[in-house]
Amino acid sequence: MKLQPERLQHLATALLEGRGAPPAHARLQADLLLEAELRGLPSHGLQRLPLILSRLDKGITDARACGTGTWRRRSFLSVDGERGLGPVVMMHAMQTMRNVLSETGIAVAAIHNANHIGMLAYYAEAAARDGLIGIVMSTSEALVHPFGGTQAMLGTNPIAIGIPSGDRPFVLDLATSVVSMGKINNHAMREMPIPSGWVMDAEGRPTTDPQAAKTGAIAPFGGAKGYGLGLAIELLVAALAGSDLAPDVHGTLDDTHPANKGDLLILIDAAAGDGSAQSLATYLDRLRLSRPADPANPVAIPGDGARQRRAETECTGIELPQPLLDQLMALEAA
Repeated sequence: MKLQPERLQHLATALLEGRGAPPAHARLQADLLLEAELRGLPSHGLQRLPLILSRLDKGITDARACGTGTWRRRSFLSVDGERGLGPVVMMHAMQTMRNVLSETGIAVAAIHNANHIGMLAYYAEAAARDGLIGIVMSTSEALVHPFGGTQAMLGTNPIAIGIPSGDRPFVLDLATSVVSMGKINNHAMREMPIPSGWVMDAEGRPTTDPQAAKTGAIAPFGGAKGYGLGLAIELLVAALAGSDLAPDVHGTLDDTHPANKGDLLILIDAAAGDGSAQSLATYLDRLRLSRPADPANPVAIPGDGARQRRAETECTGIELPQPLLDQLMALEAA
């Protein structure tokens, strides 16, 4: 059964407001979850809503908090998220940073004590559409094994980069693991096996069972290169945000602990440089028109697929796994 985005947006917003979220906070959190669904990323979509609601019910998350920022340097903002909803804290930090960009051209926000921020592309694209280069990084629980290891020791540690480039900003969003834990959870919910090579189970053996994968270790993408990048993000975020390192992180996958991972947001005023958004857009179009290996599959730019899926899903509706849909309907009726 497919539901229209507006119906799901209303449902998610109402459930959040029912747990004390101010309307603007509820709309922002719901919008981020819906955007993930629309772009074909259910791992960061509505399957996360029941956990968010449970954390609100238990008082682990403060739905009203926006976070408090302290300028440690002229362009470095240290943010205590005050256990607020991740998207609310991130967007509030972004707005605070704008106040200095006209003077400094660049600003950095290091965030701790905030909840899961969801799909990083959401923030990178918001920055790029406003003429800013946005770089976003986040850490998580220990879910990824190091290259050459079998034990989960690093977070999935995603990074997103948004760059103004005409009416289609360049947006790259990727985890430094082969896959996110949210995608494994989505496979488990749909009772679908996961591809070989994604995960090792708790005993260090390759597995295609999504249930066994939940207690195992995800592979870094690209072998040693992905491992190195993921480790660099782990250290960079912890060094600036003062957040815990992966083996001691909790709170993005459970409803019992405060979230103690870290987030990093870098904004750069693109107008401070000598480049041109239009020249970048022209180059990206040249890439799209370059000779493909398979004529049936033209060259794409990161973000193109998400835009196409979004346009299609807006028309056809969003199909949720039946267990998730039943859970959300029960929460609405409660």
